[in-house]
Amino acid sequence: MKFNPTTIALALSLVIFSASQQAGDITKIELPDMGDSSGTLITPEEEKEFGEAFFRSLHSQITINQDAEIQQYIQTIGQKLAANSDTPSHPFHFFVVLENDINAFAGPGGYIGVNSGLMLMTEAESELASVMAHEIGHVTQRHLFRAAEAAGRLSIPTMAATLAAILLGTQSAAMGQAAIMAIQAGSVQFQINFTRENEEEADRVGMQTLASSQFDPRSMPSFFERLQQSTRYYGQNIPEFLRTHPVTASRISDTRGRAETYPYKQYPDTLSYQLTKAKIRVLTIADDTEVAKYFQSKLSQGTADQRVVARYGMGLVTLKAQKIKEAEAIFQQLSQEFPNQVQYASALARTALESRDYGTALTRYKKLAEQYPENEAIKLDYIACLLKVNKPEQAKENLLSLSPETQQLPIYWQLLAQVYSDLKQPAESHRYLAEYYYATGQTQNAILQIKLAQKSKGLNFFVSSILNERLNFFLVQEQEARRNR
Repeated sequence: MKFNPTTIALALSLVIFSASQQAGDITKIELPDMGDSSGTLITPEEEKEFGEAFFRSLHSQITINQDAEIQQYIQTIGQKLAANSDTPSHPFHFFVVLENDINAFAGPGGYIGVNSGLMLMTEAESELASVMAHEIGHVTQRHLFRAAEAAGRLSIPTMAATLAAILLGTQSAAMGQAAIMAIQAGSVQFQINFTRENEEEADRVGMQTLASSQFDPRSMPSFFERLQQSTRYYGQNIPEFLRTHPVTASRISDTRGRAETYPYKQYPDTLSYQLTKAKIRVLTIADDTEVAKYFQSKLSQGTADQRVVARYGMGLVTLKAQKIKEAEAIFQQLSQEFPNQVQYASALARTALESRDYGTALTRYKKLAEQYPENEAIKLDYIACLLKVNKPEQAKENLLSLSPETQQLPIYWQLLAQVYSDLKQPAESHRYLAEYYYATGQTQNAILQIKLAQKSKGLNFFVSSILNERLNFFLVQEQEARRNR
């Protein structure tokens, strides 16, 4: 049976969006442990396609972080773990979801998302790493594709109906329940969930990855235990992570027993972990007064690093409130005290950019780009600043120097579209804006941009051919998506 990327991506989205949780208790067909025959179900090339389709579909359902510094941090931690997993050659892509719900999930193709709410709940960097290592375990042990293979044995109409129920359920619990009831009337219902054996296996291999990556193995049972204990405050609104990854007393006991086999030592947090959490808090909590009070209370508590992080947080809050002079003073002082901490200098440059002092911002970003030539987050901010001061050629040159990984991010296509717009090349601008829309799951808008590009004057044969090929590709993708709605 041949699967298309959109269908598989939607099917595996069940791991995240469980309609049965919204519709109430529904009889499930238990999926047996099929063994890892998934290697015959899907090739590495197909898995890559499925992962990309999955990631695109997420953009239309949840808010994916676009802050380059946050992305760089989560990717750095993730790749450190992946390099020490049992399949270090497997490609992974890590990202942050800007949602307060406590959740983390693994998708096809090694796409692993961590909710900002879960990051803020962690009390140590090793706790965050333990969750990510667990999700890596689900990927390397092929748990997703074992479930997909069992689900694939259902009829196409059943699969389509179930997918529709799941998708409706993510938009409206009532509609999702009605659709599932219709399926039940035909006596067919299934749900892809991780089994107890899957969870234990992901814990086991995840802990090995955690320890090999120089994170605290004891953080896994500690975080799971605190997460379980916190559920009594949620009532029926159990965190999504616990719905898809049930934490039992025996599971906590098992992970604690494994953790105790490793020698005890201290695992200090990196400053980047603390600074990233501070930035996420400012980005995701709507009440600026509440956030300011939080950082104000931390200014005289904890370690020296924690007090400095609180000052950084206060600077971000004041910048968000457009109190430019206050933010400038905070980041100037931090940059002078800690000249080798890139986040402070970057925030200082951002302050100039926010105040529309583009000359100062450009000077600061240029210095940072020279000082940290491998820092992709700095490069992206520098490129955005170059466009603000009408230097599209320099911006283009810097864009093309970005790593292949960064060039896969939606912001890359967005900046490239802006470059060609400033260069008065509308066909290329529309073409790359189409790629941005496609990367963020907006295929209809991508089609519109290609059609606008085709109306541009002076198109040569090469560009026309590319536009025709991309239009046909997008049309096929949109038709396939409609069949699965």
